Amino acid sequence: MDLQRIRNIGISAHIDSGKTTLSERILFYTGRIHKMEEVRGAGTGATMDHMDLERERGITITSAATCVDWDNHEINLIDTPGHIDFTVEVERSLRVLDGAVLVLCAVGGVQSQSITVDRQMKRYHVPRLGFINKMDRTGADPQSVVEQMREKLATDAILMQLPIGAGESFEGVIDLVTMTAIYFDGVNGEKVRRADIPEVLAEAADIGRQQMLEALAMYSDDLMERLLSEHPVEESLIHDVLKSAVQQQGATPVFLGSAFKNKGVQPLLDAVTRYMPSPADREIVAFGHKEGAKVELSADPEGPLVSMAFKLVEESFGQLTFMRVYQGTLEKGQTIFNQRTGRKERVSRILRMHADKREEIDQAAAGDIVAAMGVDSASGDTYCVDRQFCTLESIYVPEPVITVAIEPQRRQDSDKLGKALTRFSKEDPTFHASTDDETGDLLIAGMGELHLDIYVQRISREYGVGIDVGQPKVSYRESPTVTAEFDYRFKKQTGGAGQFAHIVGRIEPLEANAEETFVFEENIVGGRIPKQYIPSVQKGLRESLVKGPIAEYPVVGVKVVLEDGSYHEVDSSDRAFQTAARSCFREMFPRTKPVLLEPIMRVEVTVSEQHQGAVVGDINSRRGIISSTTMNDAAAVIIAAVPLAEMFGYDTHLKNMTHGQGSFSMEMERFRRVPRVIQDEIVAERRQAQLVGS
Repeated sequence: MDLQRIRNIGISAHIDSGKTTLSERILFYTGRIHKMEEVRGAGTGATMDHMDLERERGITITSAATCVDWDNHEINLIDTPGHIDFTVEVERSLRVLDGAVLVLCAVGGVQSQSITVDRQMKRYHVPRLGFINKMDRTGADPQSVVEQMREKLATDAILMQLPIGAGESFEGVIDLVTMTAIYFDGVNGEKVRRADIPEVLAEAADIGRQQMLEALAMYSDDLMERLLSEHPVEESLIHDVLKSAVQQQGATPVFLGSAFKNKGVQPLLDAVTRYMPSPADREIVAFGHKEGAKVELSADPEGPLVSMAFKLVEESFGQLTFMRVYQGTLEKGQTIFNQRTGRKERVSRILRMHADKREEIDQAAAGDIVAAMGVDSASGDTYCVDRQFCTLESIYVPEPVITVAIEPQRRQDSDKLGKALTRFSKEDPTFHASTDDETGDLLIAGMGELHLDIYVQRISREYGVGIDVGQPKVSYRESPTVTAEFDYRFKKQTGGAGQFAHIVGRIEPLEANAEETFVFEENIVGGRIPKQYIPSVQKGLRESLVKGPIAEYPVVGVKVVLEDGSYHEVDSSDRAFQTAARSCFREMFPRTKPVLLEPIMRVEVTVSEQHQGAVVGDINSRRGIISSTTMNDAAAVIIAAVPLAEMFGYDTHLKNMTHGQGSFSMEMERFRRVPRVIQDEIVAERRQAQLVGS
């Protein structure tokens, strides 16, 4: 396949915006499947939701990849989860994609997870199209959604279509480029029919086209001149300007439809092939192994192989490693090198995936997304033909915010539980398993209650291990509030060679909005401490951040400046300086007056107007701060910042309070200082648990 005819795209959105339903329609219209299934209800469930748990709950848990053909283009498609608990699935998918479709509800508009997905797309510089779904719902308002995109997502959203009818009377769309009406006939909307624009909508269409052209004129002097001189604008010019604007991540063209009612999907596919970049259009830069060196990659099948492992799935017959090939060709039986470990590995099989089904192929060229077997990697690893060639930018992985203690119901299942935890920790970088040193409890940590509940169920189903689960616990952090200077001398004599290290400097808090959790700075001059020992000091300090002095939670927001010190010609060593750094930090950190930080969640609650007051009052009682309340078609949308510790079991509580009519979503927003009274309670509880454990 010609590289210019390949598209690698993902479908991302807030929960219940219709991503998976849209994916199902895309599979049907491209001929990949011959019968459409629904996410919920009778039938086998949506094709891309292939796990039993996904079909039972009606949610997407893991991203699923497939490959379809449309208009002589090959589209590699990844359907991603909407729930914030599975955000790493979206993160690593967007890392390897060339474009994305942001799906928005025509009634709900831009919601909390929409903002998160938008941020992830911007992080990896992924161009996108907007698709306003559920136009058949009462209260559908595409103009309002476009305004929300401009305000909340800070993107130049351009409406490319107008609806013909709305709500139950939604019939089709008006294409503002060709100025024709598009209808979707047939039992499944498979017959696309173009006709004249209805007279009652002719004026609105003229206004809509003019607004579209004026927005696009900001990206083209030629188009601007034609508008000013009132010359007609050719369709080809509109397409060219829009393609350039999208690929520069300037504009977001917005399309309309109802995936559930089989309307608007085919024009969206046309837009994907017309405006989304091919692998050849994307500029990919990797990091060379020499400091500061950069390697520009090209989507050339003949070049040296560069690929990234972005997702792992452990199966009974081996590990499936999902890979994106950026340069060169990956061949069956080929030997490749992991750039992180330097290890040589042999690709035993290459598979083209279609959800949980697979097709074996002999090779994958630049631009392809495939699964390989025989490769033992971690998410984000780069593979090349040479041991030290280059490394691609890795995948951002958020830290877990919730922890629970688990134990097998039968002691003989401990080995099987260990295998399950090892597998899932490897597959999902946001799922952590560990043992509490004091209590001996087996702990699992993740992004939320749903996240951990899913893994507990998977362990039960896939490994036959019954599990007892303890109460969820918040993953707090410890952070300094004032600067403390240190002058620490470590000296030990044990008969033979001794140990000596001397370090001078200060520990200070980082700014509250700093991205880094730890910064190390050294200002050593005159060789007071030899250069080879500086990394040992940094390593010792990093090891000290695992447990803080307040309640043994991880330490964040720390800057350590090393300014002076001394060494001994014989007794100084890497080990001595590491030990000195650890001991110094443990002794001096309490002088920075450290405090506990707790995860604050951005909570978005949608309730009927009659329950608004009760819900707001309940959020306030949970130490929440209301940031906004808006009315949306007789429903109140409440956005608040609430401590995670106050949100356990909120789903059940909200349903009881609103008679089953309320819904909510939440995502991690930031860490915030815990009030002193609550901090004292947390510390006392932690110490009591340690006493019981000992």
